[in-house]
Amino acid sequence: MSNIDQMVNQLRAVAAQASVTPAPQEAGGQDFAAMLKSAVDEVNHAQLDARQLSRQFQLGNPDVNLQDVVLSLQKASLSFQTMVQVRNKLVSAYQEIMNMQV
Repeated sequence: MSNIDQMVNQLRAVAAQASVTPAPQEAGGQDFAAMLKSAVDEVNHAQLDARQLSRQFQLGNPDVNLQDVVLSLQKASLSFQTMVQVRNKLVSAYQEIMNMQV
């Protein structure tokens, strides 16, 4: 009988711990719209930086070299192309969902 009592006590302890344990929170804690806006802002920032470096180089600023300009332009171009591809995938997924029959 003492074995059964010990098991019951263990089960009660586990049940008490389970009821006290807080529910897990969302991973990340950031919604999709905020994440998308952040990504678009980063692409915009890369574009603006590339434009600014390019203008400074064209004006003959000795602190700006050609390698930095080319690197920033390529970075801005790649980030923009990636954003366009993500947009295309989102539109495609939306259209696929809208075409589903309920």
